[in-house]
Amino acid sequence: MPHVVHRTVEVDGVEVFYREAGPADGPVLLLLHGYPSSSFQFRGLMPAPADGWRVLAPDFPGFGYSAAPEGFDYSFGGYAELVEGFLEQLGVVRFVLYLFDYGSQVGFQLALRDPERVAGLIIQNGDAYEETLGPKYAGLKAYWADPAPERMAVLADAVSAEGLREEVVGEVPPETAERISPDIWELAWPLMEPNRDIMTGFFLEIADSVRRYPEYQAYLRKYQPPALIIWGPQDGYMPAEAARAYLTDLPQAELHLFEDAGHWLLESHLDEAIALIRPFLRTVGTGIA
Repeated sequence: MPHVVHRTVEVDGVEVFYREAGPADGPVLLLLHGYPSSSFQFRGLMPAPADGWRVLAPDFPGFGYSAAPEGFDYSFGGYAELVEGFLEQLGVVRFVLYLFDYGSQVGFQLALRDPERVAGLIIQNGDAYEETLGPKYAGLKAYWADPAPERMAVLADAVSAEGLREEVVGEVPPETAERISPDIWELAWPLMEPNRDIMTGFFLEIADSVRRYPEYQAYLRKYQPPALIIWGPQDGYMPAEAARAYLTDLPQAELHLFEDAGHWLLESHLDEAIALIRPFLRTVGTGIA
């Protein structure tokens, strides 16, 4: 089994922590993490494709072990610009993108900057269609319509150790929940707690990203990147309909729903996910120079 190494690189004055596995000259799989985790969430997946692929997973500033400097642009666009610089530092030209949660919003904005660089997409519980947003968006929508302090207070209360736990295991059946390591929230919270203001700032960033969904959809329709969609439908933010919506713009995409999985299916259904990801990468890898 290939090993994972842990490194840092300075990108535009920001120290970025990242995990890497696989041959330095292999085609690149870029893994973009979600909230409330970091590159840590990909620790189980990374060795599997690394027998032929160069697998890269950076931490966004404010998450994981990357720095959280004052004055940084803590937005999905700011992260996309940083990831672009990260890829330049590592000499990466083309890549397959793994889109998940916040990482999907960063990834789409990265793709829009230079669509030809994206050789394929693996989409896992990352939404791009406003009409399929799940019921757990209700609090966010109320805040977007009326950003009153009391509405922000309700949202901010969820940025806590218990709130992170609820995000991870609050919706899946018990037999799935017991397969999800508490490390996901227990290790994330001590690193996130000093950056609570950054986290709450993203509540408005999500609204901006939703407004940009038509741009993401237009990119998919125009460029038709090969796509594998793996999805845990036990997800109050992104139910099964959010996965199926992609087929409107990517009719050739391969879609798989893990019915008893939720948002964190790499924790509960890793083997099943790997069994789909490896053949997809074998197909897409032939087209990466």
